[in-house]
Amino acid sequence: MEISLGISNAHREKIAAGLSGLLADSYTLYLKTHNFHWNVEGPLFNTLHLMFETQYTELSAAVDQIAERIRALGIKAPGSYSEFGKLTSIDEASGNESAEEMIRQLVLGQEAVVRTARAIFPTADEANDEPTADLLTQRMQVHEKNAWMLRSMLA
Repeated sequence: MEISLGISNAHREKIAAGLSGLLADSYTLYLKTHNFHWNVEGPLFNTLHLMFETQYTELSAAVDQIAERIRALGIKAPGSYSEFGKLTSIDEASGNESAEEMIRQLVLGQEAVVRTARAIFPTADEANDEPTADLLTQRMQVHEKNAWMLRSMLA
């Protein structure tokens, strides 16, 4: 069935491609944050354990929103580790990170998600795709705040 949302096929595909990168970054950051939640050690254990849980829980809901936006545009959403690995800009954890290194890596991950989201805006604006622009704005606000909170623990 033809999709008629007032967004050209070319724009839908380009926006969905950008959102697929955002989905991959968000899922990779979710997995990394969950990993760090399980494995953090040291005097800040309780603080970081709870902070990481709050962040990965929020990311869990976000990946669903992003994937559903891709589907609303009529495009299949990526959903495998191999697809995410090709699309993400976030490095995996080594498994030997100190608590401070975990924080540092999560700051970098949060900032990477912001950059990925920001890069989609020109196409969403050009296509008058307000739902995608709204989603991107919400995601950027969350990740900018998370990056700030994590950075403040390194000061």
